[in-house]
Amino acid sequence: MKKSDLPVRIVSAVIMLAIAGTALWFGGVVLDLFVAVVAFGVFVEYVRLASKFAENPARLASMVISGAIYIGWGALALVVMPEALLIATMGLVICTDTGAYFTGRAIGGPKIAPRISPSKTWSGLAGGMAAAGVWAAVVVLTAGYLLSAIGPTGPSLGAAIEVANVGVAAIAGAVLAVFAQVGDFFESWLKRRAGVKDSSRLIPGHGGLFDRVDGLLPVAIIVGTSWAATQAGL
Repeated sequence: MKKSDLPVRIVSAVIMLAIAGTALWFGGVVLDLFVAVVAFGVFVEYVRLASKFAENPARLASMVISGAIYIGWGALALVVMPEALLIATMGLVICTDTGAYFTGRAIGGPKIAPRISPSKTWSGLAGGMAAAGVWAAVVVLTAGYLLSAIGPTGPSLGAAIEVANVGVAAIAGAVLAVFAQVGDFFESWLKRRAGVKDSSRLIPGHGGLFDRVDGLLPVAIIVGTSWAATQAGL
């Protein structure tokens, strides 16, 4: 009987959360350095995957450049966005993964792309979108509530509902969940081509760094770039 790796996964998850939480707590240069180190680790894993199936040096070079842009853009987006938005973005991806996992296991049904990722189902995608939509709505509503606290009447849920566009937030969250799944599929495709299960064995029970942030990268690019554009008045 195969021994469960659940205890190892739990311990690894607690350690990862502790490290990430510490970086967020200190913020500033510490947080930026943490993001840079993780991004470099992800890039190394990406190059290792690409090198396993690139047909020639020219193809490998083009993949390395594309990967550097993709991963670097995602890391830069995380660095430039406010910490509150960073937390909200990470929470959305976590909700997407969690909702997709439990809904997919509970309902099952047709696979999205069985040749790339056999475990991903359309029901799981729907569950991930629903969970991300709820998260985004709660985040926006909470922000509205906190903003209402500085008003003359003090904190008010009613005022928060009037200010916060919960419906739009929920739709945006659901759409971002789709991009998170696209990022997941992209890494699964790389691993399938490379003939490996995980991007590395760095994290016991979880695989590599790329395995942990595959869905975060595209969402970070979209959210961070959108935020930067609004700040620039575009």
